[in-house]
Amino acid sequence: MRRRTLLLSVSAAVAGGLAVRTGQASASERTVLSSTKNSTLEARAVTPYRPIEGRAPGGVRSVARRDYSFARDGRALRTQVWAPVGPGPHPLVLFSHGLHSQPDDSASLLIRWALAGFVVAAPRYPHTALGTSKFTAYDLVNQPSDASEVISRMLEKENIDTSRVAAAGHSGGGITTAGLLSKHRDDRLKAGILIAGTDFLGTPFSGPPAAVLLVHGREDTSVTYDAARTVYEAVPWSRAMLSITEGGHQVSDLPVVADTTTAFLRWSFYGGEPGLAGRGGVATLDNELTAAVAPAR
Repeated sequence: MRRRTLLLSVSAAVAGGLAVRTGQASASERTVLSSTKNSTLEARAVTPYRPIEGRAPGGVRSVARRDYSFARDGRALRTQVWAPVGPGPHPLVLFSHGLHSQPDDSASLLIRWALAGFVVAAPRYPHTALGTSKFTAYDLVNQPSDASEVISRMLEKENIDTSRVAAAGHSGGGITTAGLLSKHRDDRLKAGILIAGTDFLGTPFSGPPAAVLLVHGREDTSVTYDAARTVYEAVPWSRAMLSITEGGHQVSDLPVVADTTTAFLRWSFYGGEPGLAGRGGVATLDNELTAAVAPAR
């Protein structure tokens, strides 16, 4: 199987991943990738995120695929959409791919979310996607604004519940998602999922509370587990972290990841019990989603 979404710019093959050749990454690329080894974010106390209570939809039997050609300031944003077949409105999940990757690489996970009743929109970023003629890792700094534009356009094109919007991403897409919750805060977001990601330019999380889930392999050598753990502890809102015991950088296809992320999104959108659980030796879970929530009065 082809290796996907490895978070390094100018690279050479090594065991299980890619490594930057010394001196070939530009200063700007090193800046945006600097937190892949160590994050400088400071730990923060939890302010609870309170989901909008509602009745979560049941799963659907079929998913429709659609394609849109969006753009922002001349930047082409071809967007693949997986949508539940059935009456809406539906929550929206914006998914960002990683470097040298594309939305289809995560299709099994995105279809799982769509089957749970969520519209999933996955843009193909112009300078970090697989096959682009002008690849540059530094273009990650522009992707949070791209993602916000796609959210806005999706609210126009699809039958979306505008009060229930989330963002998720893998690797470089995880960094993009962190940017949507920090330097380029999109206040429409109620939740974020960072899979094998880290912070965005060392910028602290900001804005209204949102639920955040980190998913990370303990043996990840592209974005270290220690960096992700620091980011987790810096999330100032309801938070959880799924740690894959023997996981590397590629963990999106694991059943425990699909189960946990789906349960997390359902709770973030509709409340109730989170329903997250670790899987014995496969993964462990830190869960601070509801512990800090004060009793209702």
